[in-house]
Amino acid sequence: MAYEGKNVKLSYENSSLLPEKDSTRIEYLKFKNLFGEDGNVIVIGTINPELFKLDQFNAWTELGDNIRKVDGVLEVLNISRAINLVKNEETHQFSIVPVVNQKPTTQAEVDSLKNTIHKLKFYEGLLYNSKTNATLMTVTLDKKKINDISRIAIIKSISEAVNAYKTKNNVEIHCSGMPYIRTVTMQKVKHELFLFVIISIFVATFIMFLFFKSIRVILSSLLIVGVSIVWVMGTLVLFGYKITILTGVIPSLIVIIVIENCIYILNKYHWEYRSHGNKMRALSQVIHRIGFASLMTNAATALGFAAFILVPNQMLREFGIITSINIMVLYVLTITLLPIIFSLVDPPTPKHLKHLDNNFFGAVLDKIIYLISHRRNLIYSIAGGLIVVGFIGLSMMKTSGKIVDDFRSDDPTLLDLKFFESNFGGVMPFEISVDTKKRNGILVYSTIQKIDKLQNAINEHPEFSKPLSLIEVFKFARQAYYNGDSSKYTLPSSMEKNFIFGYIPQNVSGNGNNLLKSFIDSTKQITRISYQMADVGTNHMDSLMANILPQVDSIFDRSKFDVTVTGNSVVYAKGTNFLIRNLFESVIIAIILISILMAFLFVSFRMILVSMVPNIIPLVITAAIMGFAGIPIKPSTIIVFSIALGISVDNAIQYLSRYRHELKANNGAIKLSALNALREAGFSMIYTSIVLVLGFSVFMVSEFGGTQALGVLISTTLLIAMFFNIMVLPSLLLTLDKRLVSKAFTEPIIEIYEENEAEDNELAAEFTQDDETK
Repeated sequence: MAYEGKNVKLSYENSSLLPEKDSTRIEYLKFKNLFGEDGNVIVIGTINPELFKLDQFNAWTELGDNIRKVDGVLEVLNISRAINLVKNEETHQFSIVPVVNQKPTTQAEVDSLKNTIHKLKFYEGLLYNSKTNATLMTVTLDKKKINDISRIAIIKSISEAVNAYKTKNNVEIHCSGMPYIRTVTMQKVKHELFLFVIISIFVATFIMFLFFKSIRVILSSLLIVGVSIVWVMGTLVLFGYKITILTGVIPSLIVIIVIENCIYILNKYHWEYRSHGNKMRALSQVIHRIGFASLMTNAATALGFAAFILVPNQMLREFGIITSINIMVLYVLTITLLPIIFSLVDPPTPKHLKHLDNNFFGAVLDKIIYLISHRRNLIYSIAGGLIVVGFIGLSMMKTSGKIVDDFRSDDPTLLDLKFFESNFGGVMPFEISVDTKKRNGILVYSTIQKIDKLQNAINEHPEFSKPLSLIEVFKFARQAYYNGDSSKYTLPSSMEKNFIFGYIPQNVSGNGNNLLKSFIDSTKQITRISYQMADVGTNHMDSLMANILPQVDSIFDRSKFDVTVTGNSVVYAKGTNFLIRNLFESVIIAIILISILMAFLFVSFRMILVSMVPNIIPLVITAAIMGFAGIPIKPSTIIVFSIALGISVDNAIQYLSRYRHELKANNGAIKLSALNALREAGFSMIYTSIVLVLGFSVFMVSEFGGTQALGVLISTTLLIAMFFNIMVLPSLLLTLDKRLVSKAFTEPIIEIYEENEAEDNELAAEFTQDDETK
């Protein structure tokens, strides 16, 4: 696994959130096949009042030239590389000429260039904003290199050039665009992958020392942690998966669950050793008595993650497959390696067993037992109040689906994006494809008017940038026909159409420079309208689409035109809605799968209900916290529920298994059995809950807001679940009394906590004989 794991790679692909047969995805792929990638542009912007000073203008030009030299950059467009249309009376065609023919050497030349550029209304809102003095540079990347590791080198080279410009000229500069955001995201994932593992190991070491005060316990647990992480990396490679924003947190999750398992096994080992002082017998009893219980608790946790396998989303499936497999792997590692290691070292000393008499936790447990025995109404009142508040908060939940949703509000990447949204409308591609269903149909004047009408309707929405389209080219052409008069930047009339259009080069199938190639297909049947838009989130996008689509239908006759609204922003918004729906389904699937597992353990429907309710209610309360705190439902927060359910139900399994055993030992005495079970299982329940809460807290240091929320919400859910499992569950057992105790419960399909006195005596005799022989 170590050999395979060394080949693990980060994922730089733009993961599709939609299934292959989804109509929105199909339309988007069709659009990309016709017009090319819409998410391969990086934008660089600044507000520099001195930009049209000679040295500053040349520095901006030099920056563009340096970026053009970067391998993987196809083109750079800024005010220095803008083109102009000049009417050629001899050829009766427009000549395409650069605005800047050569590097200016005097301020007068720059002033002249400024005057020329500001007259070209085509670039207003695209390359400059005259109201804010903001200017923009677009960098088009090779689409073959933006979905693999070579993108890092491209972004790094561009960033170095930008930083050099920033330092030299002492101006604020901003970078954004889909390739840039995705690269920054994956670099953060790579950084946090190591950070989380290191912090998780540090927290694990601290907890193990706090509980056990033993170096051998710490080292043996960390050995299993290390082996488990190696298995995670190995399985990623063996399955052909890469590290994504989700799979990047798996190593840290595994560290937490390994430590939980180690504490559970070592705590039982110390209990057994203290009772008779025989190391080998104690180790055997650990495997014999809780081996299967540990298997079931790990299986429950694995099922919480396995629920993601059943949703139609590749990224979630990968997360579910790798996590659930490795949870079962770490179970095998802990139940085999820990007994082997401790069979080879000296038995625990009295100092190592002191934690079994922990006065603080002992006092806490005594208080809990008192409340369960004498103040159950108080427990039910608190639980009922939490449930009522939970349902109130649940009604306040809202969804979100911004592309940069997981960035913190003060993250430079998000602040850069806000710059482009406030000055140029945004950077998220929004595309409209118009198919006239007939050759040369795009050049029919009535069609041109319809497209112009649609553009004007969309321009009413401040979320969108100025469009790039055939209409803007025709306006540019009209201005050029009238010798650059900026007041003529309007759509040609029907009378002007023929002679102005005649000046525009019509060949769009060749490789040379022309104005039409980017906007229409070779048959002149289909055209595109390209916008950039703000990152508005799924709810706002849904309302925009609800407004725009009826306008499209009112302008274009669907029997004559096929109009498709697509682009990265549209696909992402629908994909996020689809993913959130999938994740809600995964929570239901997790509840069903874990309930089925409980059915094998407890058989009785009433007992299954009693065991599941205390673990489902904390999910409702956590959802309420999200509602009250304004934490939106999004992919990074919705996964909390399936994960937390799978982990928290472990405590219920441990307690009810012990309770069933006590019932047999005490001839059905329910109160005695419930309280005895809590006395023995209570320490492990408290210990493991503390481990899990502290372990998941490491995600709070993340640079991603979503990952921070993941840490806060899972920790909160597990704390609430501990209250319900350690107080409400035993209280329900005592209140419902014999209505829960049936033959089916006491004689389940699978027995996970069977203690046989005859076998214990046989083991004791065997180990006594071995000791005498030695």
